[in-house]
Amino acid sequence: MSTPATLTPVADGSALRNAYSCFPTGVVAVCAVINGVPVGIAASSFATVSLDPPLVSLCVQHTSSTWPRLRAATAIGVSVFAAGQDRLCTQLAGPAPQRFDGIDPVIDDHGAVFIPGAAAMLSCRLYNEFPTGDHNLVLLEISALRADPAIEPLVFHASTFRALEVRG
Repeated sequence: MSTPATLTPVADGSALRNAYSCFPTGVVAVCAVINGVPVGIAASSFATVSLDPPLVSLCVQHTSSTWPRLRAATAIGVSVFAAGQDRLCTQLAGPAPQRFDGIDPVIDDHGAVFIPGAAAMLSCRLYNEFPTGDHNLVLLEISALRADPAIEPLVFHASTFRALEVRG
C-alpha cells in the first residue's frame, strides 16, 4: 500500500488555481453586437452540456462588466479559437476598449459576432444562468453553427497556450 498524499487545504487560493491549471481546456470568444458595436470576452471555462436541447456552458466572473451587456443580446456568438489565435484570445481577455482592435469580426444577421478562422462558430441565445460562488454558470442554447474538426483548436493548460498532439 502506498503512502497517503499530502493535500493542501482548499482555502489556499494559489493551490486551488494551480490544481485547476492541471486541466487543459479549449478557449472561446463570446461576442455580440451591442448598440452597433462588437462586444466580447474570452472564456476558458467552456464545456459542452447537452445534445437535446443543444447546450454549452461557460463561467463568467461576477465582477465582469462585459457579461451584463452580452447577457441581454438577442444572439451571442461563441467562437472556438483555432491554434495560432493565442494573440487574439489574449486581446479579447484584455482591456475592453481594445478587444476588437485589428479584428474584422464576422457578424451574422442576428448580431452574433465571431472571430474569423475559428475552429467552430456557434450562434447562441441565453438559456439559463446560475450564481455559483464567485462566478455565474451560463448555459447557452445553440441555434446555428459552423464547425471544422480539421482545424486544430487553441488549448490552454498551466497558464499558457499549447498544441495538441495526434497519437496512434
